[in-house]
Amino acid sequence: MSRRALRRLRGEQRGQEPLGPGALQFGFRDDDDAEEGPKRGPGARRLRGAGKEGVQVNNRFELINIEDLEEGPVVNGESLPTDAAVSGNKRRAQSGGAEPKKDGEETGGAAPLEQSNMSGKLRKKKKKQKNKKNATGETLENGLEDIDRILERIEDSGGPRRPSPQPLSTRRHVLYVEHRHLNPDTELKRYFGARAVLGEQRPRQRQRMYPKCTWLTTPKSTWPRYSKPGLSMRLLESKKGLSYFAFEHSEEYQQTQHKFLAAVESMEPNNIVVLLQTSPYHVDSLLQLSDACRFQDDQEMARDLVERALYSMECAFHPLFSLTSGACRLDYRRPENRSFYLALYKHLSFLEKRGCPRTALEYCRLILSLEPDEDPLCMLLLVDHLALRARSYEYLIRLFEEWEAHRNLSQLPNFAFSVPLAYFLLSQQADLPDQELSSTRAKASLLLRRALTMFPGVLMPLLEYCSVRPDAAAAGHHFFGPGAEISQPPALRQLVSLYLGRSHFLWKEATTMSWLEENVREVLRAVDAGDPAVEECESRRKVLYQRAPRNIHRHVILSEIKEAVAALPPDVTTQSVMGFDPLPPPDTIYSYTRPERLSPVSRGNTIALFFRSLLPSYTTEGERPEDGGAEGLDRNQGLNRLMLAVRDMMATFHFYDPEAPQEAHAEGDAEWD
Repeated sequence: MSRRALRRLRGEQRGQEPLGPGALQFGFRDDDDAEEGPKRGPGARRLRGAGKEGVQVNNRFELINIEDLEEGPVVNGESLPTDAAVSGNKRRAQSGGAEPKKDGEETGGAAPLEQSNMSGKLRKKKKKQKNKKNATGETLENGLEDIDRILERIEDSGGPRRPSPQPLSTRRHVLYVEHRHLNPDTELKRYFGARAVLGEQRPRQRQRMYPKCTWLTTPKSTWPRYSKPGLSMRLLESKKGLSYFAFEHSEEYQQTQHKFLAAVESMEPNNIVVLLQTSPYHVDSLLQLSDACRFQDDQEMARDLVERALYSMECAFHPLFSLTSGACRLDYRRPENRSFYLALYKHLSFLEKRGCPRTALEYCRLILSLEPDEDPLCMLLLVDHLALRARSYEYLIRLFEEWEAHRNLSQLPNFAFSVPLAYFLLSQQADLPDQELSSTRAKASLLLRRALTMFPGVLMPLLEYCSVRPDAAAAGHHFFGPGAEISQPPALRQLVSLYLGRSHFLWKEATTMSWLEENVREVLRAVDAGDPAVEECESRRKVLYQRAPRNIHRHVILSEIKEAVAALPPDVTTQSVMGFDPLPPPDTIYSYTRPERLSPVSRGNTIALFFRSLLPSYTTEGERPEDGGAEGLDRNQGLNRLMLAVRDMMATFHFYDPEAPQEAHAEGDAEWD
């Protein structure tokens, strides 16, 4: 309690006369005086429960009880609650009233003595409270230290064992996404430090030019000011703990989409640039122009356009749409949703090239969580590669163990070889016990032998990619020889080419190659011994890999791996593939349709097609029925531009006359003479 409060309790206030000795007395007692009982004079203040008769209040602070201002009386170093303090005061009052007074004791002289000792007793109580708080803090710290010591003793007594895995009910979903891993700066900070990554960005972050903080991308000051382009998201339904969402296009955005499709048909990237000047956050235009910049080796501009497309779509998210829960679904059959899938995949590709495999793995999990059953972009062909590059071996093993029962991941060559490689690399870590290291190594070898038995055509191309000369025993054996690669079904050859073109460098380590050599010899012994598993795997290869589904073809096109693209079937390579919508599903759900537009090709007008090749903006009569009264003026302007183009073209023609004198050649011959 402060000195000011003590002065108020004693009545020492400005403008207030000091009280007389018998005017006011406090029923304040210390624990040391409990045996003597309370001493009260006739003018002293009565304790609680003794009634309020004869109380003369000369000080307005007289009715404040000192025990109420304190945190509670201290008994044996422990504080009592308020109810216990009140009951204790009552007991003291009763015991004090029952004790007889001593002879010769003057009751009136007790009040000045109590007033003079009051400040000392208050200081004494404050010291006790401080000592109690310090003792309590030390007790808590000692208790925490004791708990840590107990846990250490339990671990030491149990031996060098790793903590057991959490039960499935408390573990996070295998497709759970963490926000902090969606930012590539988080991964770059671990490699280069925060000062090297954010040194130049900190002063710029203070200027807020954009209305919303996003998780997928960070808006840049060089981008156009954001305005809603007409893109939104709505909740379709919620059932069985899953929420189904869909993007929506407003009427204005639909008109922009129609202009974009016309610009794509013109095969002129400048038309898309003009469209982005009026609609700077149109998603499909940004993705298509990003591909054009990437083909021209402008990787920085291509990445910037993809990030701007992601920012536009994230600003349109529904309030209930969550990136991290793994319970939100987007149907790929809706064209409005496909742009989000493609933008995430292109951003993932740039992150992998940038050297951020952990962030790319998080985006891969995000794409897979949007529709894990259908997997429209077939991210299962990529997630193992990113997990190995990010050294997330435990995650890859967990995904394989949880999904093998209902997805048959071992039938994919990438999982068949990546999972044993993850076990082997995990066994190379020195912080594991010897027993666990040996069991992990044995499981890795077992899975690798199964993979080599199921996919024998992988070995020789893998050694060729790694620039390793195969052993004569393996190269000359019929099981791993050239016939194994030739006899593969087309779909299996495509999957093997995709895996080897993407992940072959993960096998180049010397320890990995020696481990592979050991298991190849074990497989050759099993083949020579007539193991029935060899014939079983051969029959399964002929049945399972007849034709690859459409999502695998879509993934191969997006991956742009030359070996895999060359293995695509002719029915896929002969059809036109648009970068903003590669291989759309046949059961597409259209929310709106594009108005019919008569084109010269559909009408078979060869002359108009020739004029259009000279001038893309040329239009013929009846091609734009929606123009109204300005149709004639636009047609005349188009004809005038066409005539100017033809005149310029004719001016550049030069006819060769063989009978004309060749003065230039004559002068040249004279110089040589």
